[in-house]
Amino acid sequence: MAWILLATAGQFINAIVAYIDKYIVSDDKCLPRPFVYAFYSCILTGGWIVIYTFGFIPGLADIGFPHFENVTSPNIQVVSMAFLTAYTFFMALVSMYAALSKAEAVNVMPVIGTISALSAFGMSYLFLQIPLTPNFIWGVIVLSLGTLLVAQTLPKIDTIAHVFHSGLFFALHYITMKGLFLETNFDNGFFWSRIGLVLFALSLLLVPSYFVKIREQTGNTSVHAGSLVVVAKILAGVAAFMLLKATDMGDVTVVQALDGIKFIFILLIGVLFGSLLPDSAVTHVTNPKVVMRRLLYILVITVGYFILFI
Repeated sequence: MAWILLATAGQFINAIVAYIDKYIVSDDKCLPRPFVYAFYSCILTGGWIVIYTFGFIPGLADIGFPHFENVTSPNIQVVSMAFLTAYTFFMALVSMYAALSKAEAVNVMPVIGTISALSAFGMSYLFLQIPLTPNFIWGVIVLSLGTLLVAQTLPKIDTIAHVFHSGLFFALHYITMKGLFLETNFDNGFFWSRIGLVLFALSLLLVPSYFVKIREQTGNTSVHAGSLVVVAKILAGVAAFMLLKATDMGDVTVVQALDGIKFIFILLIGVLFGSLLPDSAVTHVTNPKVVMRRLLYILVITVGYFILFI
């Protein structure tokens, strides 16, 4: 069950990233356009192939760090799946950032997580023929329910399409990544998926309207905002590596369902450090009823989490 703990650690980092992302897409001084932010997210996430250099350090390859020795020339299946993972990841990010720019993270992210978990549940059985044990099925159901309940209110009608689209494409992304790992191995699949992200993002520059949009928005971004984006994507890259490694080691549906754990961390960060965070990143909640309701939902998620270990 080490992969569940690995996924949990990844979701803690993702909780931090969620606050940074909310600030970036909500502050006009940063990168308010979801398309442009998703473009740079793919470029920087793809840059995580540098992690392969750590494989040359004695002992690190033995504990899971990828190594260049395990990277081979890709066949057509690997190439196709690598670009499909890039496309689904980019589309999921664009919709997620669009939703975050219109609504609070605590309302948007839980619904995206629930849709992603439930979609991955069906897709893993349909496309990968992966069965789940009874405790995993109940754990996924309880985690998904608790995750959905975390949202104070469902997103408004102008946001719900972005939320549904993002959750569906995140599920497609992780299902495709799992299929890529089954087709080859983690080291090879992770490497070519990162290459696919960079090449896909760069191919957008070949479309004149996209090139102009990216160039103009980049020129209007301050050095401070750019640095914040880099920090956010470095953290997101660490989290993505952990989640993908957990996906390779375990069940993709359960890893997606563990997205609910992220919202426990999001709420705890908001409670403990909310006074230190900018208003564009967090909504300060003082109503005792709201606080108690959130604690109840956290309890539901926690129960679902421990069911996985039964």
